[in-house]
Amino acid sequence: MKNFVAEPLLLALQALQQQGLLQDVPTQLDFDRPRQAEHGHLASNVALLLAKGVGKKPRDLATSILGALPESPWIERVEIAGPGFLNFFLRPAAFHAVIAEVLEQGRDFGRQNLGSGQRLHLEFVSANPTGPLHVGHGRGAAYGASLAEILRFCGYDVFCEYYVNDAGRQMDILAASVYLRYLEAAGHGLPWDFPQSAYRGDYVREIAAHLLAREGGALAFASKNMPDLSAITDGDAAIDQLIAHLKDVLGAAAYGRLHAAGLQEILADIRDDLAEFGVVYQNWYSERSLMEQGAVERAIARLEEGGHCYRAEGALWFRSTDFGDDKDRVLQRENGAYTYFASDVAYHFEKGTRGFSQLIDMWGADHHGYIPRVRASLQALGADANALEVLLVQFAILYRGTEKVSMSTRAGEFVTLRQLREEVGNDAARFFYVLRRADQHLDFDLELATKHSEENPVFYIQYAHARVHSLRRQALERGLSLPTQCPDLACLADPRELELADRLWRFPEQVAAAARAREPHQIAFYLKELAASFHTYYNATRVLVEEDALRFARLSLADAVAQTLANGLALLGVSAPEKM
Repeated sequence: MKNFVAEPLLLALQALQQQGLLQDVPTQLDFDRPRQAEHGHLASNVALLLAKGVGKKPRDLATSILGALPESPWIERVEIAGPGFLNFFLRPAAFHAVIAEVLEQGRDFGRQNLGSGQRLHLEFVSANPTGPLHVGHGRGAAYGASLAEILRFCGYDVFCEYYVNDAGRQMDILAASVYLRYLEAAGHGLPWDFPQSAYRGDYVREIAAHLLAREGGALAFASKNMPDLSAITDGDAAIDQLIAHLKDVLGAAAYGRLHAAGLQEILADIRDDLAEFGVVYQNWYSERSLMEQGAVERAIARLEEGGHCYRAEGALWFRSTDFGDDKDRVLQRENGAYTYFASDVAYHFEKGTRGFSQLIDMWGADHHGYIPRVRASLQALGADANALEVLLVQFAILYRGTEKVSMSTRAGEFVTLRQLREEVGNDAARFFYVLRRADQHLDFDLELATKHSEENPVFYIQYAHARVHSLRRQALERGLSLPTQCPDLACLADPRELELADRLWRFPEQVAAAARAREPHQIAFYLKELAASFHTYYNATRVLVEEDALRFARLSLADAVAQTLANGLALLGVSAPEKM
């Protein structure tokens, strides 16, 4: 719709330039949507922006622009307001045009070319494979998948990747946890209580049972001479001693099978869970592969060659304070083990070598302090630190009535993403997760998500889509003909019809805004408003009138609404049912 105004306004500015009344004409014109209808449909501040450069008062320049505006089939009138704003009032034909555009473009309505094919790397979820995904992970999954679709819809080439933390201490704790449950399943009692610092969920017992079925009692020999964990008051020290014992006694091959038992089963569950949730990745990147390919050693060597490292207290440190971090960071511990940060340095540097114009990471909000150190490492390695964009995702808190549900993965007391999906359905889960800005806390209301009423926003939107298809079925049942192509829309003159069409015009704008701001919730809000406008129109207007011309026009408007709702829902990974 803005093009209907931008083209004649640009011609007016060029005419004034030719007359010597303007020096420079902007290549792009911006418009605002007035909040009050009496101020028109679109407003431009171009006179205020250009007036100083030509030594004129903004209102005087606005008057000159108004006089130079050519006739337009879309513009009804233009008024000068305030200090020099140009308020444009559009003809009904401008709103009829969007209906034809939606019906012609179908699923492509709203598509943009903001990205012009730029390659973006998007990494999200990347939860440690130490347990099933819980409802907290689900928010990052819904946010990442929706943002990927919005960016693709805007012309970006988006590559989605899951970084698998399959190395390090947490995976060793999982292996030790599985081993203890394996001993229990094999009939070997533990000489002490199951460690509090181990993973205690029922899923660990299932993995152990599968391990026992494959291995029999072949791994039980490591149960001899285990350290007395009951005598160690430090829980972390206790589990670390157990891990060291298992690695030493089992040996590399047997410990590798134990380690893989938990990793492979949980990772397979995560893959299936996300796929069923409509979240698809182009690549699953293994942290262990960084180690095996020497990427961590190469990245650290490069930092050392650049003089960005030093040794202190037996550890190797990165001088991240030289690049704005609040303190230096350990890359390699005194025992020779690399830190998680060292792996992240190598991973982000490797990502930057794959030809992406931008790297977008989605991290939990509790990782905000990690941003400066990762950017510092990229800068020290000679990479473009500005290419890294980090989006923070706050926790999603699940409530059953007024009771908050625990989310402790280690203790095993949590609601999995799969359980949530089974209870409320994929559609409600995907939509509710993106109802707020990702960096704001989200309280997930289970009761609301399962309601079949207008209180439930996803139901309300889907019901609007289904209502349109119901209109078509009702028409056929009554023997009324349906439009086979876009009809003459001139009879759509009711203010409610024009307002509804105006909301359709806003969809491409909202898509572009959501892509630029990385905010899928903008699409969710738009869909709620469009559905509310349609329900209001539906309840106040008889669509299936006897007169063919008016019925065809109103059905075409309804079809355009349904198509736009479907397009928006698809960006959020939500279905658009034709019956409810």
